[in-house]
Amino acid sequence: MLPVLAFPHIDPVAVAIGPLAIRWYALAYVAALVLAWRYLLWIAKKPGAAMTARDVDDFLVWATLAIILGGRLGYVLFYKPGFYLDHPGQILQLWQGGMSFHGGLTGMLLAMVLFCRQRKISLLGFSDMIAVATPPGLFFGRIANFINGELFGRPSDAPWAMVFPAGGPFPRHPSQLYEALLEGLVLAIVMLVLRHGTRAHEKPGLLTGVFLMGYALARIIAEFFREPDAHLGFIAAGVTMGQILSLPLLALGLGLVWWSTQRKPAVR
Repeated sequence: MLPVLAFPHIDPVAVAIGPLAIRWYALAYVAALVLAWRYLLWIAKKPGAAMTARDVDDFLVWATLAIILGGRLGYVLFYKPGFYLDHPGQILQLWQGGMSFHGGLTGMLLAMVLFCRQRKISLLGFSDMIAVATPPGLFFGRIANFINGELFGRPSDAPWAMVFPAGGPFPRHPSQLYEALLEGLVLAIVMLVLRHGTRAHEKPGLLTGVFLMGYALARIIAEFFREPDAHLGFIAAGVTMGQILSLPLLALGLGLVWWSTQRKPAVR
């Protein structure tokens, strides 16, 4: 039998003060929001920014609610609708786990549309800034998944495979780390290079489209190594729910990239 890497048992609770337990997963959300907030404040000071510092501060509250509510409702509707229909009281039990990126993204899109309409801000210019600030949060979220030993990969004989506490006796792909690398680190580098090394920010919608495409491709690839949710399994022909939900994002991203690159600049 090939040797496998030992799973690093890290307590999911980062800090415990009496009955109050602060988990790494919660800290990942906090870190994601704070980093995005500070980055957007920096960008807002630059000429031509689609939002002001005040807009950034105000939208932080909207974003927090959109991510939490959208992520939870997305998980309820996409992954366990039957269970929560029978147990509606557990929908609000966030500490039991269960968040969906696609649901959180839907919540963010709705929040951005309403916020930009209220403030009379360019929606695509606004979403382009948000898109650049998002990947680091995805990185932290996947690292938190790894610490929790959840969302692990399929059985593997790779030399870096691990035996996860909840994954049975078989070594498995550490797919959370694959996702942290692709959705987080690689996508963050791509977005930052495009935003600060090219003139992509001058084409409204381009950065948003690249982000949607990049996330969708990263998620579709990672799903080939990730164990499908036990209560869902493969939806059809080896395709997972995560891949199905990513296809509309890929199509939307492609459409935005094409539209933004073909669109003629406004005559001044």
